[in-house]
Amino acid sequence: MGEVDVWLITDQPNVQTLRRYPHAVGNQWHLDPDTYLAVVRSEIPSYDWLHSRLGEASSTVFARRILDLGSGTGRTAQQVAMRHPGASLIGIDASDAILMHARQLLPEATFVMARLEDPLPEGPFDLVVSAFAIHHLDGPAKADLFRRVAAVLAVPGRFVMCDVVVPTHAVDHPVLLEEGVDIPSSVDEQRSWLIDAGLRATVVHAKDDLAILVGDLIAFD
Repeated sequence: MGEVDVWLITDQPNVQTLRRYPHAVGNQWHLDPDTYLAVVRSEIPSYDWLHSRLGEASSTVFARRILDLGSGTGRTAQQVAMRHPGASLIGIDASDAILMHARQLLPEATFVMARLEDPLPEGPFDLVVSAFAIHHLDGPAKADLFRRVAAVLAVPGRFVMCDVVVPTHAVDHPVLLEEGVDIPSSVDEQRSWLIDAGLRATVVHAKDDLAILVGDLIAFD
C-alpha cells in the first residue's frame, strides 16, 4: 500500500516531527469519500461535537443565504441547514466525487466544484461556514480567503470556521498532519487575519490543536 510522510506536533510548541504512516491514512483523509467520515472521526474523537458547536455558533444569525467552504460530504452544511430552515445553501469543494455524498445528504442545496483559492460564489451571504478545510491553505492564502469572505458577507453577516490549528502547548493526541497538504496556523494568527479583513473576531472554542473562530461583519453607526 506504500507510505506517506506525516508531520506531528511534538512536545515542543510549534515544532513538528516526521513519522511514516500507511498510504491509506493520508489518502482516505483527503480523497476517499466513502471512508472519509470513518477516518476523520477516528482521528478527531470530538469531530461531531465540534460540528454541533459550529452549528450553534451560526444559530444566532438570521440567515437566508449560506455559503459552505470545503463542503466535503456535507456534514457541515447539514448541521447549519437544520438551524436555518428555509435558507438557501451553496457549498463548494475541490472534489466532485466527495460532493456526490453532499448532494445525496442535502438534495435541496447547491454544491459546485471549486477550490478555496477560486473566486467565491456571488454574495451577499448572511452566513459563511467552513470546517476542516481552511488548514489546507498557507498563511497568506488564509488571509486572502478571509478578505474575500468579508467581501461576500451581508451586513450584518457572520463567518464561522472550525479547523485544526497550531497548538501553543504539548498535545497528547494531535491530529495527524500530512506534509504539503495540511498547513495549520495558530489561533492568534487567524484571529489577526479576520480582524485585518474587517471582521470582529471571536474565539468560540480553542483546545489543544482544534478551534472554532467567528468573524462578524457589523454595521457601524
